[in-house]
Parts: sequence; C-alpha cells; structure tokens
Amino acid sequence: MSTSRRSPWSNIFAVAYKEAVALRHDHVFLGVVFVQPIMMMVLFGMAVSNKPQNVPWAILDRSAGTESRRFVEEIEATGYFLVPRPIVSYEEGRALLRSGDALAVVVIPHDFARDRERGGASVQVLLDGADPLSAARVGGYVAQVGAAFHDDDAHTASRPSGPVPQRGAIALRQRFWFNPTLRDRDFFLSALAAMLLTNLTLSATSLALVGERENGTYEQMLSLPTTPVEIILGKLLPYVALCYLEVLIALIPSGLIFGFWPRGSWVTLMVVTLPFVLASLAVGTFISSVARNSAQSVFLAVFFIMPSFVLSGVTLPYQLMPNGVRQIGGLLPLRWYQIALRRVAERGAGLADVWVPMAVLSAMFVVMLTAIAWRMKPRLG
Repeated sequence: MSTSRRSPWSNIFAVAYKEAVALRHDHVFLGVVFVQPIMMMVLFGMAVSNKPQNVPWAILDRSAGTESRRFVEEIEATGYFLVPRPIVSYEEGRALLRSGDALAVVVIPHDFARDRERGGASVQVLLDGADPLSAARVGGYVAQVGAAFHDDDAHTASRPSGPVPQRGAIALRQRFWFNPTLRDRDFFLSALAAMLLTNLTLSATSLALVGERENGTYEQMLSLPTTPVEIILGKLLPYVALCYLEVLIALIPSGLIFGFWPRGSWVTLMVVTLPFVLASLAVGTFISSVARNSAQSVFLAVFFIMPSFVLSGVTLPYQLMPNGVRQIGGLLPLRWYQIALRRVAERGAGLADVWVPMAVLSAMFVVMLTAIAWRMKPRLG
C-alpha cells in the first residue's frame, strides 16, 4: 500500500513552524533582537559626535593681564571646554599632555597686551595629536575664538578720546605632540590590539560554561575536588596565552608594514594587557554562566561587543561623548585598556602613567570572578 508523498513545501513549513515555536520561547534571543537596534540607534544618535565636549585643557598665562584673562574666558564661553588648569611651565604642560589629563595647552606670551595694541598678538596652542580628530577640532575652536576676539564696548568706552590703534585678530601657532602629521592611521593602529582582544576574549569564553551544560558535563565538572574559582581560572589560562599571541600579531605587522611601533616599553604594554585580558575573559565567562544555550551566549556576547567599540573610545574619542553616555562607557574594560594602550603606544608612557587603568581593570576582574563563582554554586532544581 503506497502513501502519497507530502509536498516539499509542507515539510519546509512544518520545520519552520517547529523552529518558530522554539524561537518564541527564547526570550533572551528575542530581547537581543529587539533591544539591540534601539540601543545602537540611541548610541549613534546621541553618543557619537564629532563636536568636542568637556575638553580638558591647561593655560600657561605669562601675561597675567586683563586681555589674556578675557581671552581665556571667551574660550570657556564656547561651552566645549572644562575649567582650565593653570600651569607655570612648558614642562608641566607636556606632562599633562603625555598623561592624557589635557588635550590642549594654551600658552599666552609676556607681551600679549603690547602685541594686541600693535595689532599682532599671537598665542601658542600645544595639542595632543595622538587623537587627530579631537586635536583638529579643539585647535579649530580655539582659532575661531582668536579670530573673533575684539575689544568689547566696555573696554572701548573706557579709553581716552583720540585715535585708537586697530587691534586685529589673535593668531594661533599650533604644535601637535605625539602625532605631528595627524595621521589617522596611528590612531587606529594604536588600538588595534584592544579591538582584536575584545572580540577574541568574549567570543571564546562566552561558550565556556554553557558548552559544558549542553554536553552534559557541567555537574560532573562541579563534582571535581576543585572550587569554582579554580575551575574558572583553569579555563581562562589557555586563553591568556592566546591573547598575548594576538597582541604580537597586531603589533609586529603594524610595525613592519606601516612603521608604527609602540613608543613606550613593551614590558609596560604586556603588563597592562594582563588585567584587561582577565577582565574581558571573565565577562565572557559570566555571559556563558547566565545563558541557557549556545545561541543565547553568542548573541549576548555580540550585544556586549558592539557597544564596547562605540563607547570605549577605540573608534571615536570618548571625550566627545555627552555626560551620562561617557560615564556608561567607563563600565567597559575596553575603555580603560584603550586609554592605557594609547598612552604607552603613542605617548611613551610608563607604568606610573597607566596605574589607574590597571587598577580599574583589576577591580573589574575581581568583581566578575566573584559573580561567576556565585553563579556556579550548585542549586537545587
């Protein structure tokens, strides 16, 4: 007795219906599908901007007169700059630029007021060229203030009658540190290792624990005479060695092909890499501990990777981001590693200059390790 063969389309729709039913119950996956576009729209619509905000800068005012103070006030009035940090020497200004505590240093000469009377005043602006976009923008805004700097009515009214010398615009003499030619290539190559490591660590370890569950070996692993912390560290160590290999793959070809070698110590670079790798691996492992299956784990990892690239500052300067969004980026390991990495690679910083990012990354690793150990405790049901 022969049975009529079902239509291929009937088989396809039957399988599709089965998958749709399973998908409907995967709340984590559906949440990522619907939330991620909204999150990225908000980030690109609000967080990503080429307009400077909250720019840290310093002022070396050797004139210390009314005219120079008014010039500084007009720079502040643009709304793009924080309150300037007064300094007393070039050396102090260079130290601020090297540590990243200032993006610009404005130097007003002794004869600023006299040169203004003669119509030929100029100021020097030292800019952190390691970030070409920020340097060009910040220098441009200071130049606009200098070009529009004229005597206000109060100053003009207070002068005696008679011929008044014409005071022209203030000329700017810009000097870019660390990247004099403002090559965008250096900006991106300096953070290449950070982007590669973020992708590697989260992608690799996001399946670490959920894979054990799917293979049916999770309970067997917990029954071993080891603590959850020992299990976690044992799973992470091989990836640490792989991450260091990835760093070398990112740095050596960049130097051989493009001539971009780290200016700072390689030892410092490798030391600051360790807490970042551990923190990122721990984030991936935590994702694996909360995911129910491999598909959820992968989507959660991607959900974390994409905002990291946007908010960390690897592609766009985090100083340009508005308040609130910039602070959220500070919760991501990539933010702190790219700060340390660029200080070492572009500014020649040492361990003393990157201890804050290292401390933050180490604290992140401890917090995530504690959270994973809590998640791994055996629970009834």
